[in-house]
Amino acid sequence: MSELQIGLIALGVLFILLVLGFNWWQDHRVRRKMQVHFPGSEQDPLLGDDKPRPQGSTASSPSVMAMRREPGMGSGSNETGVPVADDGDDQQEPDPACEVVIDIRFGAPVRGADLQSALIGFHKAGRKAVRVFAETDTQRHRARLRPDESYVSLQLAVLLANRSGPLTAIEWSQAWSRAQDLSERFEGTMEGPDQQVVLELAARLDDACAALDTQVGLTLSMPAPQPMVQIIGAAQSLGFVADGIRLVWLSEQNQVCFTLLRADGGAMETGTGVTDRLYLLLDVPCSPADPRAFGRMVDVGRDLASRLGADLVDDHGKPLVEGAEASIDERLQVLFQQLDQAGLTAGGDRALRVFA
Repeated sequence: MSELQIGLIALGVLFILLVLGFNWWQDHRVRRKMQVHFPGSEQDPLLGDDKPRPQGSTASSPSVMAMRREPGMGSGSNETGVPVADDGDDQQEPDPACEVVIDIRFGAPVRGADLQSALIGFHKAGRKAVRVFAETDTQRHRARLRPDESYVSLQLAVLLANRSGPLTAIEWSQAWSRAQDLSERFEGTMEGPDQQVVLELAARLDDACAALDTQVGLTLSMPAPQPMVQIIGAAQSLGFVADGIRLVWLSEQNQVCFTLLRADGGAMETGTGVTDRLYLLLDVPCSPADPRAFGRMVDVGRDLASRLGADLVDDHGKPLVEGAEASIDERLQVLFQQLDQAGLTAGGDRALRVFA
Protein backbone atom coordinates (compact mmCIF):
# COMPACT_ATOMS: atom_id res chain seq x y z
CA MET A 1 0.00 0.00 0.00
CA SER A 2 1.46 3.36 -1.01
CA GLU A 3 2.02 6.28 1.33
CA LEU A 4 -0.66 8.20 -0.57
CA GLN A 5 -3.26 5.52 0.12
CA ILE A 6 -2.28 5.35 3.77
CA GLY A 7 -2.54 9.12 4.03
CA LEU A 8 -5.99 9.17 2.42
CA ILE A 9 -7.22 6.46 4.79
CA ALA A 10 -5.89 8.39 7.77
CA LEU A 11 -7.59 11.56 6.59
CA GLY A 12 -10.86 9.64 6.12
CA VAL A 13 -10.69 8.22 9.64
CA LEU A 14 -9.91 11.65 11.05
CA PHE A 15 -12.87 13.17 9.18
CA ILE A 16 -15.25 10.52 10.56
CA LEU A 17 -13.99 11.14 14.10
CA LEU A 18 -14.52 14.88 13.68
CA VAL A 19 -18.10 14.33 12.46
CA LEU A 20 -18.88 11.99 15.35
CA GLY A 21 -17.36 14.43 17.82
CA PHE A 22 -19.36 17.34 16.40
CA ASN A 23 -22.62 15.34 16.56
CA TRP A 24 -21.92 14.35 20.16
CA TRP A 25 -21.24 17.98 21.10
CA GLN A 26 -24.47 19.15 19.49
CA ASP A 27 -26.50 16.43 21.19
CA HIS A 28 -24.88 17.21 24.54
CA ARG A 29 -25.64 20.93 24.17
CA VAL A 30 -29.30 20.32 23.31
CA ARG A 31 -29.78 17.86 26.17
CA ARG A 32 -28.13 20.27 28.59
CA LYS A 33 -30.58 22.98 27.54
CA MET A 34 -33.63 20.72 27.70
CA GLN A 35 -32.88 18.38 30.60
CA VAL A 36 -33.78 19.28 34.17
CA HIS A 37 -32.63 17.82 37.46
CA PHE A 38 -35.17 15.69 39.24
CA PRO A 39 -35.42 15.45 43.03
CA GLY A 40 -34.57 11.97 44.24
CA SER A 41 -37.01 9.84 46.22
CA GLU A 42 -38.02 6.23 46.53
CA GLN A 43 -41.70 7.14 46.65
CA ASP A 44 -43.89 6.56 43.63
CA PRO A 45 -45.48 9.81 42.38
CA LEU A 46 -48.88 8.14 42.49
CA LEU A 47 -48.44 7.15 46.13
CA GLY A 48 -48.29 10.73 47.33
CA ASP A 49 -51.38 12.33 48.76
CA ASP A 50 -53.60 14.80 46.97
CA LYS A 51 -53.04 17.41 49.67
CA PRO A 52 -51.41 20.86 49.79
CA ARG A 53 -47.64 20.72 50.21
CA PRO A 54 -45.73 22.79 52.76
CA GLN A 55 -43.80 25.75 51.45
CA GLY A 56 -40.53 24.79 49.79
CA SER A 57 -41.49 21.16 49.13
CA THR A 58 -41.08 19.51 45.75
CA ALA A 59 -42.46 16.50 43.93
CA SER A 60 -41.92 13.12 45.60
CA SER A 61 -40.78 11.46 42.40
CA PRO A 62 -37.39 11.21 40.66
CA SER A 63 -39.13 11.25 37.33
CA VAL A 64 -41.41 14.26 37.62
CA MET A 65 -40.05 17.75 37.20
CA ALA A 66 -40.62 19.89 40.25
CA MET A 67 -41.62 23.45 39.64
CA ARG A 68 -38.89 25.85 40.73
CA ARG A 69 -40.04 28.19 43.47
CA GLU A 70 -38.55 31.50 44.46
CA PRO A 71 -38.43 32.92 48.02
CA GLY A 72 -41.72 34.38 49.12
CA MET A 73 -43.96 32.11 47.04
CA GLY A 74 -46.78 30.17 48.64
CA SER A 75 -47.57 26.55 47.86
CA GLY A 76 -50.36 24.00 48.04
CA SER A 77 -53.45 23.19 46.02
CA ASN A 78 -56.98 24.43 46.23
CA GLU A 79 -59.63 21.70 46.17
CA THR A 80 -62.18 24.15 44.77
CA GLY A 81 -60.01 24.68 41.70
CA VAL A 82 -60.10 28.47 42.20
CA PRO A 83 -56.88 30.41 42.82
CA VAL A 84 -56.83 31.79 46.36
CA ALA A 85 -54.70 34.68 47.55
CA ASP A 86 -52.16 33.72 50.25
CA ASP A 87 -49.87 36.58 51.22
CA GLY A 88 -50.20 37.85 47.66
CA ASP A 89 -49.67 34.46 45.97
CA ASP A 90 -52.13 32.17 44.24
CA GLN A 91 -52.06 28.78 45.95
CA GLN A 92 -52.89 26.59 42.98
CA GLU A 93 -49.74 25.08 41.42
CA PRO A 94 -48.73 22.48 38.83
CA ASP A 95 -49.38 18.97 40.11
CA PRO A 96 -46.16 16.93 39.72
CA ALA A 97 -48.06 13.65 40.06
CA CYS A 98 -50.02 14.16 36.84
CA GLU A 99 -48.48 17.14 35.03
CA VAL A 100 -45.09 17.94 33.54
CA VAL A 101 -43.83 21.50 33.36
CA ILE A 102 -42.14 23.52 30.63
CA ASP A 103 -40.54 26.57 32.20
CA ILE A 104 -39.98 29.77 30.19
CA ARG A 105 -37.79 32.57 31.60
CA PHE A 106 -38.10 35.96 29.94
CA GLY A 107 -35.15 38.22 29.31
CA ALA A 108 -37.19 41.17 30.58
CA PRO A 109 -40.59 41.44 32.34
CA VAL A 110 -43.53 40.91 29.98
CA ARG A 111 -46.92 42.57 30.39
CA GLY A 112 -49.74 40.25 31.34
CA ALA A 113 -51.92 41.67 28.58
CA ASP A 114 -49.30 40.68 26.00
CA LEU A 115 -49.02 37.17 27.41
CA GLN A 116 -52.78 36.76 27.47
CA SER A 117 -52.92 37.74 23.82
CA ALA A 118 -50.16 35.27 22.92
CA LEU A 119 -51.90 32.44 24.78
CA ILE A 120 -55.38 32.86 23.29
CA GLY A 121 -56.80 29.44 22.44
CA PHE A 122 -53.97 27.54 24.08
CA HIS A 123 -55.72 25.37 26.64
CA LYS A 124 -54.84 21.95 25.27
CA ALA A 125 -52.12 20.05 23.50
CA GLY A 126 -54.08 17.56 21.44
CA ARG A 127 -56.48 16.07 23.98
CA LYS A 128 -54.41 16.92 27.05
CA ALA A 129 -55.13 19.99 29.17
CA VAL A 130 -52.45 22.64 29.58
CA ARG A 131 -52.53 24.96 32.58
CA VAL A 132 -50.61 28.22 32.70
CA PHE A 133 -48.79 29.55 35.77
CA ALA A 134 -46.50 32.55 36.08
CA GLU A 135 -44.17 34.51 38.34
CA THR A 136 -44.47 38.28 38.56
CA ASP A 137 -41.59 40.71 38.59
CA THR A 138 -42.28 41.07 42.33
CA GLN A 139 -41.83 37.32 42.85
CA ARG A 140 -45.52 36.52 43.22
CA HIS A 141 -46.88 33.21 42.02
CA ARG A 142 -49.93 33.34 39.77
CA ALA A 143 -52.36 30.62 38.69
CA ARG A 144 -53.92 33.03 36.21
CA LEU A 145 -52.50 35.94 34.26
CA ARG A 146 -53.56 39.46 35.10
CA PRO A 147 -53.30 42.12 32.40
CA ASP A 148 -52.05 44.83 34.77
CA GLU A 149 -49.08 42.79 36.05
CA SER A 150 -45.68 42.01 34.52
CA TYR A 151 -44.14 38.54 34.52
CA VAL A 152 -40.59 37.23 34.49
CA SER A 153 -41.43 33.57 33.87
CA LEU A 154 -44.18 31.31 32.61
CA GLN A 155 -44.85 27.66 33.40
CA LEU A 156 -46.88 25.41 31.13
CA ALA A 157 -48.22 22.41 33.04
CA VAL A 158 -49.10 19.65 30.56
CA LEU A 159 -51.38 16.81 31.67
CA LEU A 160 -49.64 13.43 31.40
CA ALA A 161 -52.73 11.25 30.95
CA ASN A 162 -56.50 11.22 30.92
CA ARG A 163 -59.22 8.98 29.57
CA SER A 164 -58.02 9.62 26.02
CA GLY A 165 -54.83 7.77 26.96
CA PRO A 166 -51.26 8.80 27.85
CA LEU A 167 -49.68 11.96 26.52
CA THR A 168 -48.36 11.15 23.03
CA ALA A 169 -45.20 12.30 21.30
CA ILE A 170 -47.31 14.46 18.99
CA GLU A 171 -49.14 16.12 21.89
CA TRP A 172 -45.88 16.77 23.73
CA SER A 173 -44.38 18.21 20.56
CA GLN A 174 -47.37 20.54 20.20
CA ALA A 175 -46.87 21.85 23.74
CA TRP A 176 -43.10 22.14 23.25
CA SER A 177 -43.48 24.00 19.95
CA ARG A 178 -45.92 26.45 21.51
CA ALA A 179 -43.48 27.03 24.38
CA GLN A 180 -40.67 27.64 21.87
CA ASP A 181 -42.80 30.20 20.05
CA LEU A 182 -43.48 32.03 23.33
CA SER A 183 -39.82 31.90 24.30
CA GLU A 184 -38.70 33.32 20.97
CA ARG A 185 -41.44 35.95 20.86
CA PHE A 186 -40.51 37.34 24.27
CA GLU A 187 -36.75 36.68 24.05
CA GLY A 188 -36.68 34.07 26.77
CA THR A 189 -35.07 30.74 27.55
CA MET A 190 -36.90 27.49 28.23
CA GLU A 191 -36.36 24.28 30.11
CA GLY A 192 -38.27 21.04 30.16
CA PRO A 193 -37.78 17.30 30.58
CA ASP A 194 -36.59 15.03 27.78
CA GLN A 195 -39.39 13.67 25.61
CA GLN A 196 -38.61 10.04 26.40
CA VAL A 197 -38.85 10.75 30.13
CA VAL A 198 -42.20 12.46 29.60
CA LEU A 199 -43.63 9.60 27.52
CA GLU A 200 -42.53 7.02 30.09
CA LEU A 201 -44.17 9.01 32.87
CA ALA A 202 -47.35 9.33 30.83
CA ALA A 203 -47.53 5.60 30.14
CA ARG A 204 -46.93 4.81 33.80
CA LEU A 205 -49.68 7.15 34.98
CA ASP A 206 -52.07 5.85 32.33
CA ASP A 207 -51.49 2.24 33.45
CA ALA A 208 -52.14 3.16 37.08
CA CYS A 209 -55.34 5.04 36.25
CA ALA A 210 -56.67 2.34 33.92
CA ALA A 211 -56.55 -0.17 36.77
CA LEU A 212 -58.68 2.12 38.95
CA ASP A 213 -61.13 3.52 36.40
CA THR A 214 -64.63 2.27 37.18
CA GLN A 215 -68.10 3.47 36.28
CA VAL A 216 -71.34 1.93 37.50
CA GLY A 217 -74.58 2.50 35.63
CA LEU A 218 -78.31 1.94 35.83
CA THR A 219 -80.94 2.31 33.13
CA LEU A 220 -84.43 3.77 33.41
CA SER A 221 -86.52 2.15 30.70
CA MET A 222 -89.89 3.74 29.97
CA PRO A 223 -92.71 1.93 28.13
CA ALA A 224 -93.10 4.87 25.71
CA PRO A 225 -91.19 8.06 24.87
CA GLN A 226 -91.89 10.91 27.26
CA PRO A 227 -91.40 14.67 26.75
CA MET A 228 -88.10 15.99 28.03
CA VAL A 229 -89.86 18.79 29.85
CA GLN A 230 -91.72 16.20 31.92
CA ILE A 231 -88.60 14.11 32.58
CA ILE A 232 -86.50 17.11 33.59
CA GLY A 233 -89.26 18.42 35.83
CA ALA A 234 -89.45 15.08 37.65
CA ALA A 235 -85.67 14.91 38.00
CA GLN A 236 -85.31 18.46 39.29
CA SER A 237 -88.07 17.89 41.82
CA LEU A 238 -85.84 15.16 43.28
CA GLY A 239 -82.82 17.44 43.51
CA PHE A 240 -81.03 17.08 40.16
CA VAL A 241 -79.50 20.28 38.75
CA ALA A 242 -78.38 21.17 35.23
CA ASP A 243 -74.71 20.79 34.28
CA GLY A 244 -74.18 21.20 30.54
CA ILE A 245 -75.96 18.46 28.60
CA ARG A 246 -76.56 16.41 31.73
CA LEU A 247 -78.29 16.62 35.07
CA VAL A 248 -76.25 15.97 38.20
CA TRP A 249 -76.92 15.01 41.77
CA LEU A 250 -74.70 17.02 44.13
CA SER A 251 -73.33 16.28 47.56
CA GLU A 252 -73.64 18.73 50.44
CA GLN A 253 -70.21 20.04 49.36
CA ASN A 254 -71.52 20.61 45.81
CA GLN A 255 -69.50 17.73 44.35
CA VAL A 256 -71.06 15.61 41.60
CA CYS A 257 -72.16 12.25 43.05
CA PHE A 258 -73.81 10.82 39.91
CA THR A 259 -75.35 12.00 36.68
CA LEU A 260 -78.53 11.55 34.65
CA LEU A 261 -78.09 11.24 30.87
CA ARG A 262 -80.17 10.51 27.82
CA ALA A 263 -79.38 7.10 26.36
CA ASP A 264 -79.27 8.59 22.86
CA GLY A 265 -76.61 11.14 23.88
CA GLY A 266 -78.93 14.10 23.48
CA ALA A 267 -78.86 17.09 25.80
CA MET A 268 -80.92 17.03 28.98
CA GLU A 269 -82.77 20.24 28.26
CA THR A 270 -86.36 21.29 27.81
CA GLY A 271 -87.82 21.55 24.33
CA THR A 272 -89.77 19.39 21.95
CA GLY A 273 -87.57 16.32 22.39
CA VAL A 274 -88.69 13.00 23.80
CA THR A 275 -86.90 9.88 25.02
CA ASP A 276 -87.78 6.49 26.43
CA ARG A 277 -84.45 5.60 28.05
CA LEU A 278 -82.22 7.33 30.59
CA TYR A 279 -78.89 6.44 32.19
CA LEU A 280 -77.84 6.97 35.79
CA LEU A 281 -74.04 6.94 35.96
CA LEU A 282 -71.75 6.77 38.99
CA ASP A 283 -68.27 7.77 37.84
CA VAL A 284 -66.34 6.35 40.79
CA PRO A 285 -63.00 8.24 40.54
CA CYS A 286 -64.82 11.54 39.92
CA SER A 287 -67.35 11.13 42.74
CA PRO A 288 -66.66 11.79 46.43
CA ALA A 289 -66.15 8.68 48.54
CA ASP A 290 -69.42 7.66 50.17
CA PRO A 291 -70.30 4.45 52.08
CA ARG A 292 -73.58 4.40 50.14
CA ALA A 293 -72.40 5.83 46.83
CA PHE A 294 -74.24 3.22 44.74
CA GLY A 295 -77.08 2.71 47.21
CA ARG A 296 -77.88 6.42 47.16
CA MET A 297 -78.03 6.40 43.35
CA VAL A 298 -80.33 3.38 43.51
CA ASP A 299 -82.66 5.14 45.97
CA VAL A 300 -82.90 8.21 43.75
CA GLY A 301 -83.25 6.04 40.64
CA ARG A 302 -86.15 4.08 42.10
CA ASP A 303 -87.91 7.28 43.10
CA LEU A 304 -87.43 8.77 39.62
CA ALA A 305 -88.53 5.53 37.96
CA SER A 306 -91.71 5.57 40.03
CA ARG A 307 -92.51 9.12 38.95
CA LEU A 308 -91.88 8.36 35.28
CA GLY A 309 -93.51 4.93 35.25
CA ALA A 310 -90.16 3.44 34.25
CA ASP A 311 -88.32 0.22 35.09
CA LEU A 312 -84.95 0.51 36.83
CA VAL A 313 -82.62 -2.15 35.39
CA ASP A 314 -78.90 -2.96 35.50
CA ASP A 315 -76.37 -2.92 32.67
CA HIS A 316 -77.71 -6.25 31.40
CA GLY A 317 -81.30 -5.05 31.29
CA LYS A 318 -82.34 -7.10 34.32
CA PRO A 319 -84.35 -5.68 37.23
CA LEU A 320 -82.14 -4.66 40.12
CA VAL A 321 -82.26 -7.28 42.86
CA GLU A 322 -83.37 -5.92 46.22
CA GLY A 323 -80.33 -5.51 48.46
CA ALA A 324 -77.78 -5.85 45.65
CA GLU A 325 -76.63 -2.29 46.25
CA ALA A 326 -75.11 -3.23 49.61
CA SER A 327 -72.67 -5.72 48.10
CA ILE A 328 -71.75 -3.30 45.31
CA ASP A 329 -71.11 -0.54 47.84
CA GLU A 330 -68.77 -2.86 49.74
CA ARG A 331 -66.71 -3.37 46.60
CA LEU A 332 -66.70 0.35 45.87
CA GLN A 333 -65.25 1.08 49.31
CA VAL A 334 -62.21 -0.99 48.35
CA LEU A 335 -61.85 1.03 45.16
CA PHE A 336 -62.21 4.34 47.00
CA GLN A 337 -59.43 3.21 49.32
CA GLN A 338 -57.20 2.16 46.42
CA LEU A 339 -57.74 5.53 44.74
CA ASP A 340 -56.82 7.32 47.94
CA GLN A 341 -53.68 5.22 48.40
CA ALA A 342 -52.66 6.02 44.83
CA GLY A 343 -52.92 9.75 45.51
CA LEU A 344 -56.04 9.98 43.32
CA THR A 345 -58.61 10.79 45.97
CA ALA A 346 -62.08 10.23 44.52
CA GLY A 347 -63.68 13.54 43.58
CA GLY A 348 -60.42 15.47 44.18
CA ASP A 349 -58.84 17.91 41.75
CA ARG A 350 -56.21 15.44 40.59
CA ALA A 351 -58.73 12.67 39.94
CA LEU A 352 -60.99 15.07 38.03
CA ARG A 353 -58.06 15.97 35.79
CA VAL A 354 -56.81 12.50 34.94
CA PHE A 355 -60.23 10.85 34.74
CA ALA A 356 -61.61 13.51 32.38
